[in-house]
Amino acid sequence: MLALERQVIELQDQAEGWDLKVLLQWGLSEFGQSLAIAASLGAEDVVLIDQASRLRSEFRVFTLDTDFLFPDTYALIDRIEKRYGIQVERTHSDLTPAQQAARYGDALWASQPDQCCQLRKVEPLKKKLSGLSAWVTGVRRDQAPTRAQTRKLEWDAKFGLVKLNPIADWNWKQVWEYIRAYNVPYNPLHDQNYPSIGCTHCTRPVQPGEDPRAGRWSGFNKIECGLHVKNPA
Repeated sequence: MLALERQVIELQDQAEGWDLKVLLQWGLSEFGQSLAIAASLGAEDVVLIDQASRLRSEFRVFTLDTDFLFPDTYALIDRIEKRYGIQVERTHSDLTPAQQAARYGDALWASQPDQCCQLRKVEPLKKKLSGLSAWVTGVRRDQAPTRAQTRKLEWDAKFGLVKLNPIADWNWKQVWEYIRAYNVPYNPLHDQNYPSIGCTHCTRPVQPGEDPRAGRWSGFNKIECGLHVKNPA
């Protein structure tokens, strides 16, 4: 067992009692520049960025730029960088959209969304995480059944590093209470019935009464891109 994995196991139960500030402070102190916040620039992610800025002036944030993000998302990245004086590290697929189309056919997301996510999100994430000791996510337990067992501090066996989920026990209301309390920049698509925002081709607004993630990969039996799906034991 790796030393970091052992450390996580020893602290995991204790970390369940830590709030956002305490857990994020622990991660930043423990790992420094070897820790980064993964941000798709949703509401949860801007909360993490804002809190990190209150703990230290230098911290790392990266986003998986699939080349198919909404213009609103790209504009928010610019706002975040100016507001907090940071550079959001943009991680891309090895394939440009044109190369992907030439190799796999046009609109891969419409025929094989799992493969499209693998190429444009999972593989770039794997490459990014290979240079880190820990990553921070905005995963919440009530987002989907696949996330219900999320711990605040985990050993990510899939990618081989420490994973912090500081707001795993938060709900949607708490996220927005924080954003409003601190006037945190957020994606305006949230005001247009987009609770979960991904790529333009695979995200639509949700209708009243629908699950918050119903707007992702609509028409497919799919609620995860694969980033947070644990490998079978």
